[in-house]
Amino acid sequence: MPSTISCDVAIVGGGLAGGLIALALKKKKPNCDIRLIEGSTRIGGNHLWSFFGSDIATADRWLAAPLISYGWTGYDVAFPAHERTLKAPYYSIESERFDRLVRAALPKKALMMRRKAIDVTPTAVALSGGDLVQADGVIDCRGTGDLSKLDLGWQKFLGRELELAEPHDLERPVVMDARIEQLDGYRFAYCLPFAATRMFVEDTYYSDTPELKAKEIGRRIDAYVAERGWQVDRVTREESGSLPVAMGGDFEAYWDSGGRGVAKAGMRAGLFHPMTGYSLPDAVRLASMIANAHSLSGAALHTLTHDAARNAWRSRRFYRMLAAMLFRAADPHERYLVLERFYRLDAGLIARFYAGQSTLFDRLRVLSGKPPVPIGRAMKAMRRNIA
Repeated sequence: MPSTISCDVAIVGGGLAGGLIALALKKKKPNCDIRLIEGSTRIGGNHLWSFFGSDIATADRWLAAPLISYGWTGYDVAFPAHERTLKAPYYSIESERFDRLVRAALPKKALMMRRKAIDVTPTAVALSGGDLVQADGVIDCRGTGDLSKLDLGWQKFLGRELELAEPHDLERPVVMDARIEQLDGYRFAYCLPFAATRMFVEDTYYSDTPELKAKEIGRRIDAYVAERGWQVDRVTREESGSLPVAMGGDFEAYWDSGGRGVAKAGMRAGLFHPMTGYSLPDAVRLASMIANAHSLSGAALHTLTHDAARNAWRSRRFYRMLAAMLFRAADPHERYLVLERFYRLDAGLIARFYAGQSTLFDRLRVLSGKPPVPIGRAMKAMRRNIA
């Protein structure tokens, strides 16, 4: 017989955004009665999230720091005509660790696994099977809204965690290795050395389409690994995905497409960096805001999350303009030139760029000089898709 479950806050979706909100609320408001509703058997799915140290504000590190699985003091980039080591902290979070820590933090009754939400309102969640969760406030964290409301390119990837027969030769992560054949847009390899004989290798594309040819990309990973001289004993994990890269669109239409009047977080709220598609820094920031909020009512949570997402969208016009330049001014096989030029700039500027905190001088510096793309097409791209 269907039942009604009451709580203070219901979080729909146990991915990165939903799990972070649950952790933040239990830390800051330990008496808050939470329900984390997830359709699968795992919190966080099958993912590896990485970020630069400067992506997370000092005031929010209490939330991110316990989740970190690996950390390095610098990283490398490599292009056909430019290589560089940058001294900047870089970290990775494994979804397996994320799942474990969320489960440890929440009481058993808070985790509603393998439960599918079929209807979400500001104060209630209807589940398949007839059960109803009634809450003071509901936050919807279930993936994306209607992406057709946005003007998008894509960063798509396939990554593998490898056990190697012998130790590798990497001292630190290679965040971009673009010394490989340029296919399907800007293409680069991404390598994270977890241990002497453990390596994560990803093949990534800034592409016009979200379609992913996994078998073909897998063969290219094999070729890259073999070229580096790494002998693989076995593949322990594989993940893939297509992240939106925003050039423009209608934010309010996108927000409403995910449910009017309902608080949202993560990709469903449009909270991702326009140039990279990464959502972790925004997810940490919003979770901290929610945990410190005075009211957790449905209306208050909607206002808080909507305003945070709208303000982020408005403040990131510059990054959407750059995304438009990358996709519309540069031929796909020459897009690497844009990033090669970017990585010749000041290290502090690069860090602020990824954190979404570029200063006016940073923006002028990025746009100054002769662009590595046709000037007429660059100017046309700059005039479009910056709303």
